[in-house]
Amino acid sequence: MARPFLADADFVNKAAANKSDEINTCIGCNQACLDHVFQQKRASCLVNPRACYETELNFGPAKQTKKIAVIGLGPAGLAFSVYASERGHEVALFDKINEIGGQFNVAKQIPGKEEFYETLRYFNKQLALHHVSVHLNSEQNAESLLAAGFDEVVLATGIKPRKLNIEGFDHPKVLSYLQVLREKVPVGKKVAIIGAGGIGFDVASYLAESGESLTTNLNAWLKNWGVDKAYQGSGALLEPSLDAQEIPEREITLLQRKTTKVGKGLGKTSGWVHRANLVKHGVKMVPGVTYKAITDEGLLIEVNGKEQLLEVDNIIICAGQEPNRDLQQSLERGGVKVHLIGGANVAAELDAKRAIRQAAELAMVI
Repeated sequence: MARPFLADADFVNKAAANKSDEINTCIGCNQACLDHVFQQKRASCLVNPRACYETELNFGPAKQTKKIAVIGLGPAGLAFSVYASERGHEVALFDKINEIGGQFNVAKQIPGKEEFYETLRYFNKQLALHHVSVHLNSEQNAESLLAAGFDEVVLATGIKPRKLNIEGFDHPKVLSYLQVLREKVPVGKKVAIIGAGGIGFDVASYLAESGESLTTNLNAWLKNWGVDKAYQGSGALLEPSLDAQEIPEREITLLQRKTTKVGKGLGKTSGWVHRANLVKHGVKMVPGVTYKAITDEGLLIEVNGKEQLLEVDNIIICAGQEPNRDLQQSLERGGVKVHLIGGANVAAELDAKRAIRQAAELAMVI
């Protein structure tokens, strides 16, 4: 219960009061708790940035209540809306899609990240409790926001893909990670993934682990990781194995420009799990790659001065994004103060921990 209490200190009180739907659920990410501890930083929580900051990050009544528009229903927009409403501000939340969650709706599909559903369940409940006005399927422009008379606008609009400087980038073989995860565009049997950050690892896991997620089937999970339920083997360990039907159907190659170890930037306490899982599923990981061209035959790369052709059906782009700030200039020209949080602020690597923290800090002072 250590991590769940960081996510929600009132866990037991809410459960006792039959309000379990109000519990902020731990998603088991380790990013702000164990990863911080192993770096000698203060422990906190991705889904609850007040954890261990209770004397510094508070949401008392605002001295002047404001009418605030929030554009984007991802983690940053959701967190800001709840905290700002808690302070008494009148908050209207807009998104052009038909559900809350933003990038969390992509992440929750990844094997092992099923708890992200609980975060969205929690925010849905909090939005209702704090009377946040939620407008789905409602794409806004500067004119509509200015006409509505908002005092300030918070852009939590996330990122937009940036075209990479690779010959043949517009080839039909090329897909973005959003096309794969959100739009469910079919993917071939042989795949190259450009970008080995968190998104690249997620896409590789999604493509490698077909069928039921191991984290929703305890017996399959234990067998996969070699845990002996009968306690017959030494240390209750079995030789890890994959059943024939669990062997992935795809041949996947995960590529990165950096010459450092693939996955080095992943979480200190969980990165090894993701790397081991991809190795188990036969995913090849290649650092130090120069991308030469995308052709009908596949992806031409250079590694250690030698060119090689990866004969793949699809190349999936998990790198190259920039902040989506399309509304910022026109709103500011209209005299409205604009704030940027989450991917709209920094798009170098999608980071829900930073996004939610930024949202909380802005809500505290706005």
